[in-house]
Amino acid sequence: MKTSDKIIKFFFNLNKLETPSSIEVLDPYSSKETKKIVSEFYSKFYSDNNNRIICFGINPGRFGGGITGIPFTDPYFLEKNCGINSTYMKKKEISASYIYEMIEAYGGVQKFYNKFFISSICPYGFIESGNNFNYYDNKILLKNWKKSIINWINIQVNSFGNPKKCVIIGKGKNQKFFEMINKEYKFFDEIITLPHPRWVMQYKLKEKQHHINNYVTTLKNL
Repeated sequence: MKTSDKIIKFFFNLNKLETPSSIEVLDPYSSKETKKIVSEFYSKFYSDNNNRIICFGINPGRFGGGITGIPFTDPYFLEKNCGINSTYMKKKEISASYIYEMIEAYGGVQKFYNKFFISSICPYGFIESGNNFNYYDNKILLKNWKKSIINWINIQVNSFGNPKKCVIIGKGKNQKFFEMINKEYKFFDEIITLPHPRWVMQYKLKEKQHHINNYVTTLKNL
């Protein structure tokens, strides 16, 4: 089975769990068009038998991966940089803008995706009161989803990941949670952590180029 088939199988066999009543689950993989996008994207960039270094974000956002099913990829960059069309509105997501600027600095989508697979610690997104919501922001949600999150990470590592190292996109709570479960389950020998694109774009915009350079240098050295 090709790497692309393994990734597509992973996304199409996820199972949603219960959330507190105030939290809505973003499930892009229930959409027929998103399934088409996911199949086309991974068939285009992962049609080989090679494992990838996995980069774990937090969870999909409502304007990016929550629509396209591709982490950190909104419909605009899906078409402009990846050459995949959709009927979705071509609205840019702030994190996707950063990631694709970084990917271009790295050498382009073909070169980047040949080495890396961008995922999320939780492959489903969440919304509360119309805003993105992180998997670790609610104790009940995290408790209900923790077992599945661990299982999803395990599937990715064993199916198409590199167990020697991974990248965590998002310092702070995302990093802390992942380090905790990695210590127990020993998914990866080494964890490299980079700041989250949204944090850079929202709080460190003047230093964006520095952070992009840091991303590129760090990833090229893996």
